[in-house]
Amino acid sequence: MNIDVFTLFPEWFDWFRTQRHVRNVLETGSSLECVNPRDHTTLSGRQVDDTPFGGGAGMVLRVDVMERALSARYDMDALDVRSRRRVIALTPGGRILDDAFVDELAAEPAITLLCGRYEGFDERIVQHLASDALSVGRYVLSGGELAAMVVCDAVLRKLPGALGHADSAEEESFSAALGGNPEYPHYTRPAEWRGHAVPDVLLSGNHEHVRQWRRDRSRERGGHGAS
Repeated sequence: MNIDVFTLFPEWFDWFRTQRHVRNVLETGSSLECVNPRDHTTLSGRQVDDTPFGGGAGMVLRVDVMERALSARYDMDALDVRSRRRVIALTPGGRILDDAFVDELAAEPAITLLCGRYEGFDERIVQHLASDALSVGRYVLSGGELAAMVVCDAVLRKLPGALGHADSAEEESFSAALGGNPEYPHYTRPAEWRGHAVPDVLLSGNHEHVRQWRRDRSRERGGHGAS
């Protein structure tokens, strides 16, 4: 997979690339690269934003600057980029990221993440340059960089070779294997701690009983009860 992140702070992703599961995927041929829109503005002082029409606080990222950045990166009209790859604007009003959306993105050969900053995007970026608008939650961050890392982390760990064990991502919270429910509880040594014991079924050695117990606990956490 190829991931491009358009961000005013590309250095933030240097640390992210060092994380083991990210490094594992990059070593197998995937890529995670950053593009700084400031490198493509024609405005003085490398300006990328301007005051909003109609008044109000904050600054808004300009559509013409993002257009130039996309055109330069992909050597085509910026309006055509979203027909070649998923171009995702990270914005609080977008589609909420969930496991199904992550699976959808993980199946793509290439995605582009546009990080907002200041008061956000000129709406024409979202409407005409992006193919999707994505939110990591109904709250506001200072910029899209942390949201982009959340998306990258969730997507990349789904790819082959990311995790140490191939089954690690199969039965995770909200996965299809668990019917979209949260993951079941886990326990490890010691078997008893301050009078709180590990459930007997997990110590029984009966794998079918363990599987059933885990499915039941997952359903309970999802509010569906046990069967």
